[in-house]
Amino acid sequence: MGMDKIKKDILILGIESSCDETSAAVLHNGRMLSNIIAGQEVHRQYGGVVPELASRAHQQHIVPVVDAALKQAGIQPRQLSAVAVTAGPGLQGSLLVGLSFAKSMALALDVPLIGVHHMQAHILANFIEDAGGQAPPFPFLALTVSGGHTQIVLIRDYFDMQVLGQTLDDAVGEAFDKTAQLIGLPYPGGPQIDRLAKQGNPRAFRFAKPKVDGLDFSFSGLKTSILYFLQKKQKEDPGFIKRNLADIAASVQATIVDILMEKIKEASRLTGIRRWVLGGGVSANSGLREAFRQLAREEGWELYIPRFEYTTDNAAMIAITGYLKYLRGDFSGLDLVPKARWDMPAKK
Repeated sequence: MGMDKIKKDILILGIESSCDETSAAVLHNGRMLSNIIAGQEVHRQYGGVVPELASRAHQQHIVPVVDAALKQAGIQPRQLSAVAVTAGPGLQGSLLVGLSFAKSMALALDVPLIGVHHMQAHILANFIEDAGGQAPPFPFLALTVSGGHTQIVLIRDYFDMQVLGQTLDDAVGEAFDKTAQLIGLPYPGGPQIDRLAKQGNPRAFRFAKPKVDGLDFSFSGLKTSILYFLQKKQKEDPGFIKRNLADIAASVQATIVDILMEKIKEASRLTGIRRWVLGGGVSANSGLREAFRQLAREEGWELYIPRFEYTTDNAAMIAITGYLKYLRGDFSGLDLVPKARWDMPAKK
């Protein structure tokens, strides 16, 4: 049987449950047939994701979400070629729900199980056929920014990735959420800051930018700087935050974006690579997208940003990674365990 004939019928079910989204997707070769995502409102009242509650919500959502993905794709479970699932990094209990379900399904259908690295998947989302344009040619650089991760990655091939720099403490998403909490905005704070920032002056207030060697990041000092600034201003004027909400949001966002832009300019200079991908949930931030586009125009870089639905945590990116692994015969055993912390896998 020729490769074309084999490729025609590859149907991958992708499952993602690393944090607080339960998602399932069905991929036919490189084309997405469905991508269903169920969020979890339960965390809003706590101002952040509560791991135990996230696990319980995944247990409630996983069967209906997988069922909906298969139905929308018009696929029977027995037609699937493999089940791909996030094996890490993420919340241990949340990962366990998706992985246990995926193992059971792969075993029942007698198809391969494919464990996927969540951050690799954010990058490989660019290879979904309708990701938003042409796929980037190799080699390229990626800035992946999410609630839990901030990384600059060099991609030489689908599974030849090298982390050049990453956060030493907090991720960008945490810095946005913490700032939102300090100024009284509801969780999740990132989108709220983004919305307010559009109405504010990004240079109204200045915050300390941590000095970190190389291509690594640090955001804990910035969070402390914002906290002390707000405490001081509130003491002098109790109505300060309320009156300056938009300017605070815009200034914090501009500071975070400046830190990111400085590092990516340095990464391009050091590697000589002028092709970039932006991925991860925080890449939905309009200030970050616009600054990246502006910098790419100035520097003459090629910039690739997947469609919004493929940038946040979703199973489509797990399915495309599973598909690329399937073509290589890179399968997992049923002894696969979830990894809450998991460095980017080395080239095989």
